[in-house]
Amino acid sequence: MSKRESITRYSLIIKKLRRNPATFNEISEYLLLESELQEYNFNVSKRTFKRDIEDISSLYNIDIVYDFSRKVYYIDFDEQSEINERIFEAFDTFNALNISDRLSDYIHFEKRRPQGTENLYGLLHAIKNKVQISFTYQKFWKDKITVRIVEPYALKEFKNRWYLMANDLKDKRVKSFALDRLSKLEITHKKIQLPHNFNVNEHFKFSFGIISPNGDVPQEVILSFKPFQGKYIKTLPLHESQVIITDNEQELRIKLNLHITHDFFMEVLSFGEHVKVIQPEKLILDLQNTCRNTLNLYK
Repeated sequence: MSKRESITRYSLIIKKLRRNPATFNEISEYLLLESELQEYNFNVSKRTFKRDIEDISSLYNIDIVYDFSRKVYYIDFDEQSEINERIFEAFDTFNALNISDRLSDYIHFEKRRPQGTENLYGLLHAIKNKVQISFTYQKFWKDKITVRIVEPYALKEFKNRWYLMANDLKDKRVKSFALDRLSKLEITHKKIQLPHNFNVNEHFKFSFGIISPNGDVPQEVILSFKPFQGKYIKTLPLHESQVIITDNEQELRIKLNLHITHDFFMEVLSFGEHVKVIQPEKLILDLQNTCRNTLNLYK
């Protein structure tokens, strides 16, 4: 049996069990049907199927378990729902890109520099084992490349970019480092002591993006969106604190509780005429000033 058949069979088993738990006979019937449709041999014995379960767990970190009371197999979702969703998202993308040897006629990739994901595993290793790391780093607004020695705390994703949250030993401040600006990663054996009061989820609980709050107090923000734009805001909330105040044919009005950082300001600005800020007053004044300055460029 070819590796391609095995990988495709793993995909089919996961696809079947993502929908509903199933008995071995139901899975076998599904694989038989797919064998006829795809002109491959996906049929497996119970012994091979059990080996497939081990391979799926090893390759994709997706655990399939057997329920003896119902006599069905199912995918074991742990409490980390966000991680599960991202695993399945990556799995779906992998399988979509694996369907053909010639992709250029069907998929248009975004033209951008690599995201630095080649360092994800090494950084996670350093974070988990609580060891110091060093790397070279180039800021977006500076040409100079510097060497950083840091204590890594966590990884954070924002707008399809990954960032390392770490204590920079140069000035003892927790900073964010974009992985696509990071190179020459070195993992040391020097152990670090994580601060008891640092938790990445709590650190960014009231933040939008990767800019740290710097001690500011979260503010209540009320935004009014035009109905069509509001549909997108409901399906993809701006922040975990989002609460819908009004939802009718005239507007979608939401309330947020967060730090008004540059990242959030630019996000609101990106909606243009489709959003109106109701409060706070300072955010309204800052937006008015930015819009005036933009108009002056075209006079």
